[in-house]
Amino acid sequence: MTTEPNFNEIPAYIPKKGENFMSKGQQKHFIHKLNVWRDQLVFEAENTINHIQEDSSPVADINDRATIEEEFALELRTRDRERKLINKIDNTLHTIDMGEYGYCKTCGIEISLQRLEARPTADQCIDCKTISEKKEI
Repeated sequence: MTTEPNFNEIPAYIPKKGENFMSKGQQKHFIHKLNVWRDQLVFEAENTINHIQEDSSPVADINDRATIEEEFALELRTRDRERKLINKIDNTLHTIDMGEYGYCKTCGIEISLQRLEARPTADQCIDCKTISEKKEI
């Protein structure tokens, strides 16, 4: 049995004194964090597939069957959101390869390391993200 990876167990990056923003060490840290997170999502998707295959045997009671189908539907909705997140992780890894990771796509300033630790796929600084969310309302 494979154990589930957890990207939250990766300690936060502590920049060295005088280290430039998005140094090779920082990039390596976020690549690792994103890959662990991606692996975790793929692991959960595989578990869902196995769970659905194992628990798809016919059930005589209509109420039990409805409960199982609703459970499957919920799992599949969750996995669909995670599939989109995997795409976002892949895009973020590409952004790192392009040397653009860690900078706000709206205003160009550095996104804080604390924000990137909390949300490694962040592509806007907190100020620009707040403004864009207010515009959505």
